Amino acid sequence: MNRIFGTSSSKKPRPTLQDAIASTDTRMASIEVKIKKLDGELARYKEQMARLRNGPGKNAIQERALRTLRQKRMYEAQLAQLTQQTFNMESAALATENLRNTMATVDAMQQANKELRKQYGKIDVDKIENIHYDMEDLLEQANEIQETLGRSYAVPDEIDEAELQAELDALELDVEEEGPSYLEDLNKVPDFVDEPPVELSETPEQKEAVKTTA
Repeated sequence: MNRIFGTSSSKKPRPTLQDAIASTDTRMASIEVKIKKLDGELARYKEQMARLRNGPGKNAIQERALRTLRQKRMYEAQLAQLTQQTFNMESAALATENLRNTMATVDAMQQANKELRKQYGKIDVDKIENIHYDMEDLLEQANEIQETLGRSYAVPDEIDEAELQAELDALELDVEEEGPSYLEDLNKVPDFVDEPPVELSETPEQKEAVKTTA
């Protein structure tokens, strides 16, 4: 029986929407060529009728023109139907493609969700909190160590301004009691100088000599 009727594996694959759209486009192209040819015939009949007078010859041409016009209208109706069919099939193909993309997106999201659950399942939130608390304790200890190392030795934490002012007044009093300092002695004239230096003014002769030199 299989040899006579064949098996199911010998069946041709069913055409897809893209195959149907391509076939319809081919038919539409063929019809458009026919319509263009009929338009040429109608133009020729129109010229002939314009040159002929009313009579049997002109009537025969009119009959031919009417048949050609009816055929053209038939092809135009078929072309409109095929155009609508193509539009419907393209819309269905677009919807199918969008659905396929949506399903792919959903599958990817589900896979990502599984991976996230798998990864987050390895994380212990309590352990992370303990690490955080340990880090806070270590930072606090480090701050205490820095404060201890930066502490000054043998220096009082608080200094009394009144005590400082009293000590300053005592120093000034000691200076007054000791008398002139050695710096003041430097400004004195030595004992071996009998008279203080006298500033000499220029004589008229010296002024004249300066003018001559200039």
